[in-house]
Amino acid sequence: MWEAFHSPMDWEANKATWPNAQLSQFVRLPGQTWHVQIAGSGPPLLLLHGTGASTHSWRALIAPLAARHTVICPDLTGHAFTSAHQSQSPSLPHIARNLNALLEHLQLWPKAIIGHSAGAAIGAQLVLDQPQRPTPVLIGLNPAWLPLHGVSSWLFPTAAKLLAVNPLSARLFARFGSQPSVVQALLKSTGSTLDERGLSYYQRLLASPGHVHGVLQMMRAWRLDELERALPRLKGPVFLHLGANDRTIAPEQATRACTLMPQAVALRFAGLGHLAHEEAPGRTAGQILEWVEGVGVSKF
Repeated sequence: MWEAFHSPMDWEANKATWPNAQLSQFVRLPGQTWHVQIAGSGPPLLLLHGTGASTHSWRALIAPLAARHTVICPDLTGHAFTSAHQSQSPSLPHIARNLNALLEHLQLWPKAIIGHSAGAAIGAQLVLDQPQRPTPVLIGLNPAWLPLHGVSSWLFPTAAKLLAVNPLSARLFARFGSQPSVVQALLKSTGSTLDERGLSYYQRLLASPGHVHGVLQMMRAWRLDELERALPRLKGPVFLHLGANDRTIAPEQATRACTLMPQAVALRFAGLGHLAHEEAPGRTAGQILEWVEGVGVSKF
Protein backbone atom coordinates (compact mmCIF):
# COMPACT_ATOMS: atom_id res chain seq x y z
CA MET A 1 0.00 0.00 0.00
CA TRP A 2 3.04 2.28 0.34
CA GLU A 3 4.34 1.89 -3.22
CA ALA A 4 2.99 5.27 -4.30
CA PHE A 5 5.18 6.96 -1.70
CA HIS A 6 8.29 5.24 -3.07
CA SER A 7 7.86 5.63 -6.82
CA PRO A 8 10.83 6.92 -8.83
CA MET A 9 10.95 10.59 -9.72
CA ASP A 10 8.51 11.70 -12.39
CA TRP A 11 10.45 11.78 -15.66
CA GLU A 12 7.80 13.72 -17.57
CA ALA A 13 7.84 16.46 -14.94
CA ASN A 14 11.64 16.71 -14.93
CA LYS A 15 12.95 15.87 -18.40
CA ALA A 16 12.72 19.42 -19.79
CA THR A 17 15.34 20.62 -17.32
CA TRP A 18 17.28 17.45 -16.49
CA PRO A 19 20.93 17.40 -17.62
CA ASN A 20 21.53 15.49 -20.87
CA ALA A 21 17.89 14.38 -21.00
CA GLN A 22 18.24 13.78 -24.75
CA LEU A 23 20.59 10.89 -23.91
CA SER A 24 18.16 9.19 -21.55
CA GLN A 25 16.45 5.89 -22.10
CA PHE A 26 14.54 3.47 -19.88
CA VAL A 27 15.34 -0.24 -19.82
CA ARG A 28 12.75 -2.59 -18.36
CA LEU A 29 14.21 -5.78 -16.94
CA PRO A 30 12.61 -8.41 -14.66
CA GLY A 31 11.87 -6.72 -11.34
CA GLN A 32 13.31 -3.33 -12.22
CA THR A 33 13.28 -0.41 -14.66
CA TRP A 34 16.57 1.41 -15.19
CA HIS A 35 17.12 4.99 -16.25
CA VAL A 36 20.38 5.21 -18.17
CA GLN A 37 22.08 7.87 -20.29
CA ILE A 38 24.24 6.67 -23.18
CA ALA A 39 26.40 8.81 -25.46
CA GLY A 40 29.28 8.58 -27.92
CA SER A 41 31.01 5.67 -29.58
CA GLY A 42 34.16 3.71 -29.02
CA PRO A 43 35.41 1.61 -26.07
CA PRO A 44 32.71 1.73 -23.36
CA LEU A 45 33.10 3.61 -20.09
CA LEU A 46 30.67 2.84 -17.25
CA LEU A 47 30.07 5.76 -14.86
CA LEU A 48 28.53 4.93 -11.46
CA HIS A 49 27.44 7.77 -9.18
CA GLY A 50 27.53 7.68 -5.39
CA THR A 51 24.82 7.26 -2.76
CA GLY A 52 22.24 10.04 -2.92
CA ALA A 53 23.29 11.31 -6.35
CA SER A 54 22.18 10.47 -9.90
CA THR A 55 23.21 10.78 -13.54
CA HIS A 56 23.20 14.56 -13.04
CA SER A 57 26.57 14.32 -11.28
CA TRP A 58 28.21 13.39 -14.62
CA ARG A 59 26.52 16.24 -16.51
CA ALA A 60 29.76 18.02 -17.48
CA LEU A 61 31.90 14.88 -17.96
CA ILE A 62 29.74 13.04 -20.48
CA ALA A 63 30.59 15.20 -23.51
CA PRO A 64 34.41 15.12 -23.21
CA LEU A 65 34.41 11.40 -22.44
CA ALA A 66 31.90 10.62 -25.21
CA ALA A 67 34.16 12.28 -27.78
CA ARG A 68 36.30 9.12 -27.67
CA HIS A 69 34.18 6.51 -25.89
CA THR A 70 30.71 5.08 -25.47
CA VAL A 71 29.63 6.44 -22.09
CA ILE A 72 27.01 4.59 -20.00
CA CYS A 73 25.57 6.38 -16.96
CA PRO A 74 22.76 4.64 -15.03
CA ASP A 75 20.85 5.90 -12.04
CA LEU A 76 21.56 3.38 -9.28
CA THR A 77 18.84 1.17 -7.84
CA GLY A 78 16.13 3.26 -6.17
CA HIS A 79 17.84 6.53 -7.09
CA ALA A 80 16.26 9.32 -9.14
CA PHE A 81 14.47 7.71 -12.12
CA THR A 82 15.55 4.07 -11.61
CA SER A 83 13.09 1.96 -9.68
CA ALA A 84 13.87 -0.14 -6.66
CA HIS A 85 14.03 -3.87 -7.39
CA GLN A 86 10.69 -5.52 -6.68
CA SER A 87 12.11 -8.54 -4.84
CA GLN A 88 15.70 -7.77 -3.82
CA SER A 89 17.31 -5.51 -1.27
CA PRO A 90 19.76 -2.90 -2.62
CA SER A 91 22.77 -4.70 -1.16
CA LEU A 92 26.13 -4.44 -2.87
CA PRO A 93 25.97 -7.96 -4.41
CA HIS A 94 22.40 -7.48 -5.62
CA ILE A 95 23.09 -4.08 -7.22
CA ALA A 96 26.20 -5.43 -8.96
CA ARG A 97 24.31 -8.48 -10.24
CA ASN A 98 21.42 -6.40 -11.59
CA LEU A 99 23.84 -3.90 -13.12
CA ASN A 100 25.47 -6.77 -14.98
CA ALA A 101 22.03 -7.76 -16.29
CA LEU A 102 21.61 -4.21 -17.58
CA LEU A 103 24.98 -4.35 -19.35
CA GLU A 104 24.10 -7.72 -20.89
CA HIS A 105 20.83 -6.28 -22.15
CA LEU A 106 22.72 -3.35 -23.70
CA GLN A 107 25.32 -5.79 -25.06
CA LEU A 108 28.11 -3.68 -23.60
CA TRP A 109 31.03 -4.46 -21.32
CA PRO A 110 33.17 -1.56 -20.11
CA LYS A 111 36.80 -0.97 -20.91
CA ALA A 112 36.81 1.13 -17.74
CA ILE A 113 34.53 1.62 -14.75
CA ILE A 114 34.57 5.05 -13.13
CA GLY A 115 32.81 5.02 -9.78
CA HIS A 116 32.29 7.84 -7.33
CA SER A 117 32.15 6.96 -3.60
CA ALA A 118 29.72 3.99 -3.26
CA GLY A 119 29.69 3.71 -7.05
CA ALA A 120 33.35 2.69 -6.86
CA ALA A 121 32.39 -0.18 -4.53
CA ILE A 122 29.72 -1.34 -6.99
CA GLY A 123 32.27 -1.17 -9.80
CA ALA A 124 34.78 -3.26 -7.85
CA GLN A 125 32.11 -5.83 -7.00
CA LEU A 126 31.07 -6.02 -10.65
CA VAL A 127 34.67 -6.75 -11.71
CA LEU A 128 35.07 -9.39 -8.99
CA ASP A 129 31.81 -11.07 -10.01
CA GLN A 130 32.80 -11.35 -13.68
CA PRO A 131 36.28 -12.92 -13.75
CA GLN A 132 35.59 -14.51 -17.14
CA ARG A 133 35.23 -11.10 -18.82
CA PRO A 134 38.05 -8.75 -19.86
CA THR A 135 39.24 -6.86 -16.78
CA PRO A 136 38.23 -3.19 -16.93
CA VAL A 137 40.34 -0.31 -15.72
CA LEU A 138 38.89 0.58 -12.31
CA ILE A 139 38.89 4.28 -11.37
CA GLY A 140 37.64 5.36 -7.96
CA LEU A 141 36.69 9.00 -7.46
CA ASN A 142 36.93 9.46 -3.69
CA PRO A 143 36.06 5.74 -3.49
CA ALA A 144 34.13 4.16 -0.61
CA TRP A 145 35.76 0.75 -0.87
CA LEU A 146 36.20 0.07 2.85
CA PRO A 147 33.87 -0.10 5.86
CA LEU A 148 33.53 2.94 8.07
CA HIS A 149 35.03 2.58 11.52
CA GLY A 150 34.26 4.07 14.89
CA VAL A 151 30.93 5.77 15.57
CA SER A 152 30.02 5.98 11.88
CA SER A 153 30.22 2.20 11.50
CA TRP A 154 27.09 1.71 13.56
CA LEU A 155 25.45 5.15 13.49
CA PHE A 156 24.74 5.39 9.75
CA PRO A 157 23.33 1.86 9.18
CA THR A 158 21.34 2.03 12.42
CA ALA A 159 19.88 5.42 11.54
CA ALA A 160 18.97 4.14 8.07
CA LYS A 161 17.24 1.10 9.56
CA LEU A 162 15.22 3.22 11.98
CA LEU A 163 14.15 5.58 9.19
CA ALA A 164 13.44 2.82 6.68
CA VAL A 165 11.18 0.91 9.12
CA ASN A 166 8.63 3.75 8.96
CA PRO A 167 7.16 3.91 5.43
CA LEU A 168 6.44 7.62 5.92
CA SER A 169 9.97 8.56 7.01
CA ALA A 170 11.21 9.17 3.46
CA ARG A 171 8.31 11.54 2.77
CA LEU A 172 8.95 13.43 6.01
CA PHE A 173 12.70 13.64 5.34
CA ALA A 174 12.04 14.82 1.77
CA ARG A 175 9.89 17.66 3.06
CA PHE A 176 12.73 18.73 5.36
CA GLY A 177 15.58 17.91 3.00
CA SER A 178 14.18 19.94 0.12
CA GLN A 179 14.91 23.20 1.94
CA PRO A 180 17.79 25.08 0.28
CA SER A 181 19.56 25.66 3.60
CA VAL A 182 19.52 21.93 4.37
CA VAL A 183 20.89 21.03 0.93
CA GLN A 184 23.63 23.63 1.25
CA ALA A 185 24.62 22.31 4.67
CA LEU A 186 24.70 18.70 3.47
CA LEU A 187 26.90 19.51 0.48
CA LYS A 188 29.15 21.77 2.53
CA SER A 189 29.75 18.85 4.89
CA THR A 190 31.35 16.93 1.98
CA GLY A 191 34.08 19.55 1.62
CA SER A 192 32.87 20.53 -1.85
CA THR A 193 31.51 23.79 -3.20
CA LEU A 194 28.96 23.63 -6.03
CA ASP A 195 27.32 26.40 -8.05
CA GLU A 196 23.61 27.18 -7.81
CA ARG A 197 22.71 24.83 -10.63
CA GLY A 198 24.54 21.95 -8.98
CA LEU A 199 22.77 22.67 -5.71
CA SER A 200 19.40 22.75 -7.48
CA TYR A 201 19.74 19.18 -8.75
CA TYR A 202 20.47 17.83 -5.28
CA GLN A 203 17.58 19.86 -3.92
CA ARG A 204 15.29 18.25 -6.49
CA LEU A 205 16.54 14.78 -5.55
CA LEU A 206 16.13 15.35 -1.82
CA ALA A 207 12.59 16.63 -2.38
CA SER A 208 11.63 13.25 -3.89
CA PRO A 209 10.33 10.72 -1.33
CA GLY A 210 11.04 7.89 -3.75
CA HIS A 211 14.68 8.92 -4.16
CA VAL A 212 15.14 9.45 -0.40
CA HIS A 213 13.58 6.04 0.29
CA GLY A 214 15.99 4.44 -2.19
CA VAL A 215 18.95 6.10 -0.49
CA LEU A 216 17.82 4.98 2.97
CA GLN A 217 17.22 1.41 1.80
CA MET A 218 20.67 1.30 0.21
CA MET A 219 22.31 2.60 3.40
CA ARG A 220 20.37 0.03 5.38
CA ALA A 221 21.62 -2.85 3.20
CA TRP A 222 25.18 -1.60 2.69
CA ARG A 223 28.03 -3.82 3.95
CA LEU A 224 31.63 -3.55 2.76
CA ASP A 225 33.44 -6.11 4.94
CA GLU A 226 33.42 -8.80 2.25
CA LEU A 227 34.53 -6.34 -0.41
CA GLU A 228 37.46 -5.27 1.77
CA ARG A 229 38.60 -8.89 2.00
CA ALA A 230 38.18 -9.35 -1.75
CA LEU A 231 40.03 -6.22 -2.95
CA PRO A 232 43.43 -7.99 -3.11
CA ARG A 233 41.93 -10.24 -5.79
CA LEU A 234 41.63 -7.28 -8.15
CA LYS A 235 44.63 -7.70 -10.43
CA GLY A 236 43.78 -5.16 -13.13
CA PRO A 237 44.71 -1.47 -13.22
CA VAL A 238 43.31 0.61 -10.37
CA PHE A 239 43.44 4.40 -10.03
CA LEU A 240 42.24 6.72 -7.26
CA HIS A 241 41.20 10.32 -7.94
CA LEU A 242 41.03 12.03 -4.54
CA GLY A 243 39.88 15.45 -3.40
CA ALA A 244 42.24 16.72 -0.72
CA ASN A 245 39.33 18.45 1.07
CA ASP A 246 37.13 15.34 1.17
CA ARG A 247 35.26 15.34 4.49
CA THR A 248 33.18 12.24 3.72
CA ILE A 249 35.84 9.58 3.11
CA ALA A 250 38.82 9.86 5.46
CA PRO A 251 42.28 10.04 3.80
CA GLU A 252 43.43 6.91 5.61
CA GLN A 253 40.74 4.96 3.70
CA ALA A 254 42.60 5.59 0.44
CA THR A 255 45.91 4.66 2.06
CA ARG A 256 44.45 1.41 3.34
CA ALA A 257 42.91 0.60 -0.06
CA CYS A 258 46.28 1.09 -1.74
CA THR A 259 47.93 -1.36 0.63
CA LEU A 260 45.31 -3.96 -0.35
CA MET A 261 45.87 -3.27 -4.06
CA PRO A 262 49.60 -2.68 -4.59
CA GLN A 263 49.01 -1.91 -8.27
CA ALA A 264 46.80 1.08 -7.37
CA VAL A 265 47.91 4.60 -8.33
CA ALA A 266 46.49 7.51 -6.33
CA LEU A 267 46.45 11.22 -7.14
CA ARG A 268 45.23 13.85 -4.70
CA PHE A 269 43.90 17.19 -5.96
CA ALA A 270 44.13 20.29 -3.78
CA GLY A 271 41.08 22.45 -3.22
CA LEU A 272 38.53 19.77 -4.07
CA GLY A 273 36.17 17.83 -1.81
CA HIS A 274 34.15 14.65 -2.00
CA LEU A 275 32.32 15.88 -5.12
CA ALA A 276 35.58 16.75 -6.89
CA HIS A 277 34.28 15.52 -10.25
CA GLU A 278 31.44 18.05 -10.07
CA GLU A 279 33.68 20.88 -8.88
CA ALA A 280 36.33 20.32 -11.58
CA PRO A 281 34.70 18.21 -14.32
CA GLY A 282 37.13 19.20 -17.07
CA ARG A 283 40.18 18.29 -15.02
CA THR A 284 38.55 15.05 -13.87
CA ALA A 285 37.55 14.02 -17.40
CA GLY A 286 41.07 14.72 -18.65
CA GLN A 287 42.58 12.59 -15.91
CA ILE A 288 40.15 9.76 -16.61
CA LEU A 289 41.06 9.78 -20.31
CA GLU A 290 44.77 9.87 -19.49
CA TRP A 291 44.44 6.82 -17.26
CA VAL A 292 42.12 4.83 -19.54
CA GLU A 293 44.02 5.49 -22.73
CA GLY A 294 47.46 5.16 -21.15
CA VAL A 295 46.90 1.70 -19.75
CA GLY A 296 47.96 0.05 -23.01
CA VAL A 297 51.51 1.39 -22.68
CA SER A 298 51.77 1.22 -18.89
CA LYS A 299 53.08 -1.45 -16.57
CA PHE A 300 49.64 -3.04 -16.56
